[in-house]
Amino acid sequence: MRIPILKLHDCLLVSIQWELDDQTALQFQEDLLHKIHETSARGVVIDFTSIDFIDSFIAKVLGDVISMSRLMGAKVVITGIQPAVAITLIELGIHLEEVITALDLEKGLEKLQRELGD
Repeated sequence: MRIPILKLHDCLLVSIQWELDDQTALQFQEDLLHKIHETSARGVVIDFTSIDFIDSFIAKVLGDVISMSRLMGAKVVITGIQPAVAITLIELGIHLEEVITALDLEKGLEKLQRELGD
């Protein structure tokens, strides 16, 4: 099952609505990078509100997705991180110091637009 990636102006919006398995996470990574390239997106908001936990492989893939998106020139905002997910990311050494975070999708989109100067 593929994670939908919506385009809104020069941004991409992603709301992950179910727990990720390894194949879905890898497919999402590929899909998002291709979408950034084909749309020249300047920003990406990834909403994790529905994700209660992640394993080490998924955490690494998500950290890689964020880093790769930034390398392609897109600012990334992460929203809706649940406590268990935050703990897992830090325990696994996936540090997201330069990534903007917000409590929900609406606030995340507002922060992204401020960052992009819109």
